[in-house]
Amino acid sequence: MRYRAEQVKIDAMDTVGTSLTELLETALRRQIRHRTRKQLDVSNLEIIRESIDARKKPDVKLVYTVDFDCDARLPFKRAEREEYILPVPAEDTGQSRPVVAGFGPCGIFAALILAEAGMNPIVIERGKTVEERIADVESFWEKPSAAPDPESNVQFGEGGAGTFSDGKLTTGIRDVRIRKVLEEFVRAGADPGIIYKHKPHIGTDKLRQIVPELRHKIERLGGEVRFSTRLEEFVLEGDRKASGRTVAAIRGIRVCSPSGVELIETDHVILAVGHSARDTFRMMHKTGFEMEQKPFSIGVRIEHPQEMINERQYGDPKLAEILGPADYKLSCRCRNGEDGSRGRGVYTFCMCPGGQVINASTEAGTSVTNGMSVSARSSEYANSGLLVDVRTSDFESDHPLAGIEFQRKYEKLAWENRTDGGMAKSTYGAFRRSAEQEDGKPKSAADKDPVRSSIPAFASECILEAMPVFGRKIRGFDRDDARLTAVETRSSSPVRILREENMQAKGFAGVIPAGEGPGYAGGIMSAAVDGIKAAEKIITGAV
Repeated sequence: MRYRAEQVKIDAMDTVGTSLTELLETALRRQIRHRTRKQLDVSNLEIIRESIDARKKPDVKLVYTVDFDCDARLPFKRAEREEYILPVPAEDTGQSRPVVAGFGPCGIFAALILAEAGMNPIVIERGKTVEERIADVESFWEKPSAAPDPESNVQFGEGGAGTFSDGKLTTGIRDVRIRKVLEEFVRAGADPGIIYKHKPHIGTDKLRQIVPELRHKIERLGGEVRFSTRLEEFVLEGDRKASGRTVAAIRGIRVCSPSGVELIETDHVILAVGHSARDTFRMMHKTGFEMEQKPFSIGVRIEHPQEMINERQYGDPKLAEILGPADYKLSCRCRNGEDGSRGRGVYTFCMCPGGQVINASTEAGTSVTNGMSVSARSSEYANSGLLVDVRTSDFESDHPLAGIEFQRKYEKLAWENRTDGGMAKSTYGAFRRSAEQEDGKPKSAADKDPVRSSIPAFASECILEAMPVFGRKIRGFDRDDARLTAVETRSSSPVRILREENMQAKGFAGVIPAGEGPGYAGGIMSAAVDGIKAAEKIITGAV
């Protein structure tokens, strides 16, 4: 009989030089004996989930959920695992090949599912292949005073923004499609441990190898991926009736590539553009797509010595050699603020253990920051976004794209205040002291803090209120020498393209906005899952 056991615990220190399977078998037999008073044999162990329990530092435990076989009847759950099943395609109606616009996580998995269903998708990606993209980005980092390539940068290109990140695969959603995504990553070369780890990650170095493998699989299945090809406009063929109302129907899309402008005729487009496709959003608004403002966040990147984080989180920094560099996740809600900051959330985002802070700009004359880690997470510093809620009431107009202008305003300020590497940098001590000046204003230009001058006043107030709170949760988090870099604006999209229950864009037949850019995901996994759902709608004829 196949059973599932939860809360199987082993000491982290015991894993050094010992077989994990043997440790789990011993711990599992102990759990069975405790519950049945019998000593029974178990076999065919499979780890379903692994997490870390560091509540009693430094006595850190690894906690497992394990499926196993045992001949006896046991008081355990039966092992059941729901598998992803590719939907059955609707009857062939002679429709044209579907198009996927964007080749980040959403676009990759939308195209993969379409290709597996035999629908031969065409993928257009405004950026370049991973290899070409890496060269462009590294050239920009070497010359930060120069403008980034507007089509090949940290945000645009094969793999999307996730290619230059920590490659986190955590998500708050529960969906059978998550395992499908993880399994495809493993088949493309990822560590099999991502299937069961509580906080799996891949690392930017591994993603740069895995993403091309996923592209090759799509191509082997009949898909086509066109790089340096930008969506210019939707070509409409007139109106049609859908759900009892009149909607616009597409005949295709017009794209621009090195070979010129081309019309790709299609009945279906999955719009999987990322959160930085500002020109695409403007084009869609002009075309008449229904859009709305969406809240997002703004803030800075904060860095601490990784050894300090290891000691605070594990109790013994040597445990990092066993468990990997420690991470954290912090949040609080502000109480004060005369300018409207009352009740705003402050939180850490996209924490990168052993990572580095990078320049993620996409436009000339702006500065944007983000974090990135390689798979080994081997840097001496930990970093994370330190972000504050931005409300739509903070925008300067009620235009659907006002959030983009809000982002750009502070990205320009960060560029004007840049100190190093094309970004505004400081320390928390300097940031805090600049706020303590009389009337909250620097005494002179020399006292002006570049980071504090690059973010909204409400964000500064909230960060100053939150830091002592975080310092009580992780001692030293609010140390004066913690490094700050401004400005982080691209944690999520500032706009949402409205869609119907079947995921189709309101008022436009055949167009499915999906993933982070259109406002329906937040991270690699949720974007990939939304892309799979979009593909399923086309496969089953729901749109």
